[in-house]
Amino acid sequence: MLTYLRRSAAQVVFVLLGIALINFFLLHLAPGDAAQVLAGESGAATPEYMEALRRQFGLDQPLYVQFLRYLGNLVTFDLGYSFRQSLPVSELILQRLPATLLLMGTAIGFALVAGCALGFLAARRAGKLTDTVISIVALLFYATPVFWVGIMLIVVFSVMLDWLPVGGMTSVEANLSGLALVGDVALHLVLPAVTLGLFYLAIYARLMRAAMLEVYGQDFVRTARAKGVRPRRIAWRHVLRNALLPIVTTLGVQLGSILGGAVLVETVFSWPGLGRLAFAALFQRDLNLLLGILFCSSVVVVLVNIAVDLVYTLLDPRIELN
Repeated sequence: MLTYLRRSAAQVVFVLLGIALINFFLLHLAPGDAAQVLAGESGAATPEYMEALRRQFGLDQPLYVQFLRYLGNLVTFDLGYSFRQSLPVSELILQRLPATLLLMGTAIGFALVAGCALGFLAARRAGKLTDTVISIVALLFYATPVFWVGIMLIVVFSVMLDWLPVGGMTSVEANLSGLALVGDVALHLVLPAVTLGLFYLAIYARLMRAAMLEVYGQDFVRTARAKGVRPRRIAWRHVLRNALLPIVTTLGVQLGSILGGAVLVETVFSWPGLGRLAFAALFQRDLNLLLGILFCSSVVVVLVNIAVDLVYTLLDPRIELN
């Protein structure tokens, strides 16, 4: 275990260095910069004013100098300064990170629990009406765009039925605290979490069904049946545990796409998270802020994939991290 963690730590350093390199040069290849945006908004886009802004932001230096300075800041855990927001990038990220983690954690939890339950039920009833209905519903959720699902949920549950809030994270005008505030946040969380989770629910349901049917064909399952073990015990004790391995793998791989989906969901529901902040930073050409968000998101993805490897050993003791 310690050998694996040491090797993983060394690999993480090179992975994050590569990510920082790609993010930095890709963003700087795009036309425009923060100086042009600020000068255009102020109505004083003279060459002298733009040159002064670029000098202030350090954009007048060669690209390799800017990159080396950026790497030096990363080594000291300094993500830079957002000239657009007039705040350190790390402070802006820490302000928005809890909201994004809450949304992602709830959406992933909902998708995993509901998707695995539906996939388990479909595998137990393979070829029957229940299996057909679950497969059709999963295909529908998978094929429907996330933003359209969010808009339809708002129309039905917020506008027509008036059951849930339209957007935001809290009811600011209510000035709530304590358990009342927790309940208010939970109400605001329902629609964005369901919107983000439905797509992945479909994936996990189909994957769980396929994995369980594959495990049902293994020799140890046939042996258990021959010994007279009850079908329910076989499903819970033998099949389900082995079928979870591809689910865990998919979760680790898809975390990056879940972060990408959070951008759409947070924009539709005005959720104050990192996705919405990144969307605003992209249009404002706030490269320091955008680089900080992308780097922190990459760190989360890398760490989750290491955690996935550790979970493997809990689900299947035969797997050793050498």
